[in-house]
Amino acid sequence: MKKTYVQSEFLEFDSVDELAEEDRKLVYEARKTAHDAYAPYSNFHVGAIVLLVNGVTVIGNNQENASYPLGLCAERVAIFAAGATYPGIKIKSIAITASSDQFNIDQPVAPCGACRQAIAEYEHRYQHPIRLILTGESGKVLVADGIKNFLPHLFDGDSLKAK
Repeated sequence: MKKTYVQSEFLEFDSVDELAEEDRKLVYEARKTAHDAYAPYSNFHVGAIVLLVNGVTVIGNNQENASYPLGLCAERVAIFAAGATYPGIKIKSIAITASSDQFNIDQPVAPCGACRQAIAEYEHRYQHPIRLILTGESGKVLVADGIKNFLPHLFDGDSLKAK
């Protein structure tokens, strides 16, 4: 038996104000779209914005359904919309944030497992890491260069091939 360790690397900022202008704009747009989320059951409004390498942005927000789990997370809404609307264009970054009417979200919001897997698929598809910018309504911001920082033993298309 051998014990191994997995490392993740993030940049941590005290606030959105410390981000580069491009990242800061993405966070502000993600916050705007979070307010339009359809979240009558959880009251947890998530917004995501994808920045493509050609400079185009695509928004997404969570869409809930009374019949759980038929809703869809903001990250997948944005990523799938980008893939459908701009096929063949790589995703450069995705900013993810959340707000609630019931409490202040003062820490970065990370993508769920299904969203992590969807992000991994698009990284694999285009052989290009996606920069993740995570924040809440206030507080710290985490930035990671690629989904492997969240999903180190990921499953992708290479897993389906003989070695």
